Amino acid sequence: MTGEIDKEILGAVLNTLPVEITFVDKDDTVRYFNKNGTRIFPRPPGVLGRRVQDCHPKKSLHKVNQILDDFKNNRRDSAEFWIDLNNRKIYIRYFAVRDKNRNYLGCLEASQDITEIQKIKGEKRLL
Repeated sequence: MTGEIDKEILGAVLNTLPVEITFVDKDDTVRYFNKNGTRIFPRPPGVLGRRVQDCHPKKSLHKVNQILDDFKNNRRDSAEFWIDLNNRKIYIRYFAVRDKNRNYLGCLEASQDITEIQKIKGEKRLL
């Protein structure tokens, strides 16, 4: 790691990110999510400690399991999707979290509303 940061400050930093993140451990258990304002995909506190498979619709379960299996077996390190939801473009990425020896520690999900980002043209420098 680089630098030091207090746990309270780290929590505030993670909650300030312009993305929703959720961490699922190596046993497929939801362990953390940030509270990025109004979430695209709400996470009630009761989701913590539950298996991630119990948090997804049955129709997408095979995709979730395939991604996790690929991560656990070093077949891939990320997966990405984008969907249209309520007239918004949602970008969803999954990342394998590994230690320095490439042992699988879990999965990080990052979701972001990129509707406004897609409209960016040209340059804007500073304020």
